[in-house]
Amino acid sequence: MRLTHVDAAEILDSRGAPTVSVSVTDGSGRRFVAGVPAGASTGSREAVEVRDGDLDRFGGRGVTTAVRNVQTEIRDLLTSREWSDLQQVDRALCRLDGTPNKSRLGANAIVGVSMAAARAFARDASVPLYRFLSPDDTQPCLPVPHFNVLNGGAHADNGLAFQEFMIAPLGATDYSEGLRWGAEVYAALRSELRRAGLSSGLGDEGGFAPAIDDPLEACGLLVGAVESAGLSVGRDGVCIAIDPAANGFHDGDTYEVAGQRLSSSDLVDLYADLVDAFPIWSIEDGCAEGDDDGWKLLTERLGNSVQIVGDDIFVTDAETIAAAADAGVANAALIKVNQIGTVSETSAALAVCRDRGFAAMISHRSGETPDAFIADLAVASGCGQLKSGAPARGERVSKYNRLLEIAASEPSFGYGCLS
Repeated sequence: MRLTHVDAAEILDSRGAPTVSVSVTDGSGRRFVAGVPAGASTGSREAVEVRDGDLDRFGGRGVTTAVRNVQTEIRDLLTSREWSDLQQVDRALCRLDGTPNKSRLGANAIVGVSMAAARAFARDASVPLYRFLSPDDTQPCLPVPHFNVLNGGAHADNGLAFQEFMIAPLGATDYSEGLRWGAEVYAALRSELRRAGLSSGLGDEGGFAPAIDDPLEACGLLVGAVESAGLSVGRDGVCIAIDPAANGFHDGDTYEVAGQRLSSSDLVDLYADLVDAFPIWSIEDGCAEGDDDGWKLLTERLGNSVQIVGDDIFVTDAETIAAAADAGVANAALIKVNQIGTVSETSAALAVCRDRGFAAMISHRSGETPDAFIADLAVASGCGQLKSGAPARGERVSKYNRLLEIAASEPSFGYGCLS
């Protein structure tokens, strides 16, 4: 395939911050666009965005440098020859950048090009994006949506240390029913908060951000909302998934939760208490980067009963996930395309998860665009899990609505595919 034009523009993400939109045009004149997300809670080894640093524009967060990189070096590369497949494009982009973390041209530039090029290759092959992205040995399926309905941490201005409290309709018969359950619980939770005199204002990902600080209270609110919606609580109905994002409340020695200082062991005890008291099926980033003993203890203590997901510690890197699997750290990985920087590297991380018996969950970012690429990726990977925020706000529901389209066009696809 030949790309005849590559372009980019500075647009706004869901937090009102600048991000990159990329377009590529193929030899038939067809144009393919990708919007690049941006995270607030990031791992130290995550692929690096290029920001302008000009304090007179967006407080230094502008992305005109990344846009220019697409319009110059990257455009020159991609329009200079024909390309046999997406992997070839992505390898060439990484070589052009020349850094281990994409910090010269910018991960925000490179990932947008990779996503747009994936759409071009899918169209060239006359298949939907989810078919193009699916490995030959993988059965696509509709994922269980994980709705972030209570926000804390870096996603909200409240005292809740844990960043995300999600509801997961594991017991739904199909994706459409799971989406409905999520929307109904979200509406019920709003009513529950108002009855309790708590704010129903929203955090970055569309979840409510009431002035609470106790994770037990947050889980209790979710259970109450599920029951108010007339749904069952547990694996045959709606479960809870939490993303404490422990980097955000770790000071190097201890963790601070609800005004208490906790050791790694104390924190794992807290998680065990929560799992005993509530239908929690997944814990993401339960310990901070660098707390190796805490991660091992968490995995040993709870890994046989709940999903233990690594995000900031893995940064969607295939080698890191493989090493963690060998070391017995976690049993699942969060997958974010912009965290590693190309679609091909994301696919490699998913392949390692399949090979090493790790579960995987596809994820959005707190700063999102309406681009629904990750919905297709979730279906393609067959991983059975996606989180894209609350069932509210356009940049979140665009992913959930895209899954409705896929479900309607592929009635044979299963739902969940979780072990």
